[in-house]
Amino acid sequence: MVEKEMLLTLILSVSGCLLLCLCIWGVTVTMSTALLAKNFPEDVQERIRPRIENLPMSPKRFLGWIILIPFLVGYIGLFVIGGIDGKKHGSTFPQFFLRFFVIGAVIKAFDIICLDYFLLTKTHFFQHYFPETEGCGGWQDFGYNRKQQARQCILILIGSAVTAWLFTML
Repeated sequence: MVEKEMLLTLILSVSGCLLLCLCIWGVTVTMSTALLAKNFPEDVQERIRPRIENLPMSPKRFLGWIILIPFLVGYIGLFVIGGIDGKKHGSTFPQFFLRFFVIGAVIKAFDIICLDYFLLTKTHFFQHYFPETEGCGGWQDFGYNRKQQARQCILILIGSAVTAWLFTML
C-alpha cells in the first residue's frame, strides 16, 4: 500500500509542476496581472513598469484572470486529493507532513531549476512577450531572488505542517 501512496504523491507533485508551468505561460501570454513582473529581476521590472502601469482591462487580460482560476483551484486540489487519500489510508501526522512536503518541495525544485534557471536565464521566452527587456542583465542573473525562494521554502515547511495537522484533525 505504501508504494501506491508514494506513487500518488509523485503524480500529484508532477501535476503541480505542470500546473505551475501552464499558469506561468497563461499569465505571461495574457499579462493578466502585474504580479508576474514582481518575480523578475529589478532591471527587467524597471523596463516593463511603464507598460504594466498603463495596461487597460482588455478581453485578453480578462481571459487571463479566468484562466488563473482553474490553475489555483487545481493547485489547492492537489493537496486536498493527497489529504483525502491519506485519510482513506489512515495516515498519521508524519505521513501527511511527508506527503505534503514532498509535493511542495518537488514543485519548488521545478520552479527553481526549470523556471528560474532554464526558462529565465537560458531561453528568450519572456523577452518574446516583453521585447523591451531584451538585453537586460537580470535575465542572466540566476539566484537574484534567493531570499524570496528561501522564504517560500520555509512556507512550504509551515504549510505542510498546518495542512498535515488539519487532515489529522478531520
